[in-house]
Amino acid sequence: MDYVKHPQAIQSESLDFVGQYTSALGLGPVEDQIYRRIIHTTGDPAIVPLIAHHPQFVTAVYQVLTKKNFTIYTDVNMIRTGISEHTVVSLGGQVVCRIGDAAVAAAASEAGETRAMTAARMSQNLIKDNLVVVGNAPTALFTILEMAAEGWAPAAIVGTPVGFVGAKESKELLEQADIPYLTIRGTRGGSTIAAAVVNALLYSLKD
Repeated sequence: MDYVKHPQAIQSESLDFVGQYTSALGLGPVEDQIYRRIIHTTGDPAIVPLIAHHPQFVTAVYQVLTKKNFTIYTDVNMIRTGISEHTVVSLGGQVVCRIGDAAVAAAASEAGETRAMTAARMSQNLIKDNLVVVGNAPTALFTILEMAAEGWAPAAIVGTPVGFVGAKESKELLEQADIPYLTIRGTRGGSTIAAAVVNALLYSLKD
């Protein structure tokens, strides 16, 4: 059987194919690439109506990615490892996830809350004015929005937590906050989508 074997050719052909689902949406070139990568990652064009983003989202993220010593803060390690670290480092930044820190685990246990919540509170200096990427834990997104109201707002948020307890509600709250965002409405989402969004932004900036 004849089939495409080269990895770059597979990805390029896939992204070109899903363009049929974004071409009529009137998106800017960067937003179009983001939407294509979300469809490509999920394998599901039906996700398009669930994608929502702030009109200043791309601009806000670019402002982060072009400043010195920027941080991309993630709620879980799956996102951290999914983001192109080579590209982040080449731009002068770092990707940080603290959910596995021993100090975070101890403090979360004592407080009786999720490690994602504690990690966020213990990372306020890394979160403020940087890019936050939440793809798993609704409690992380709730906490970061509370922190924003207290003066620790990130410059932009990719908020795609998945699940049936708090995910939908946390993303609804995100859309009401005065912070540039991209989200997947409802219970759908996940870390792979979050990482794909960030990579689309990184690659578009490098290009």
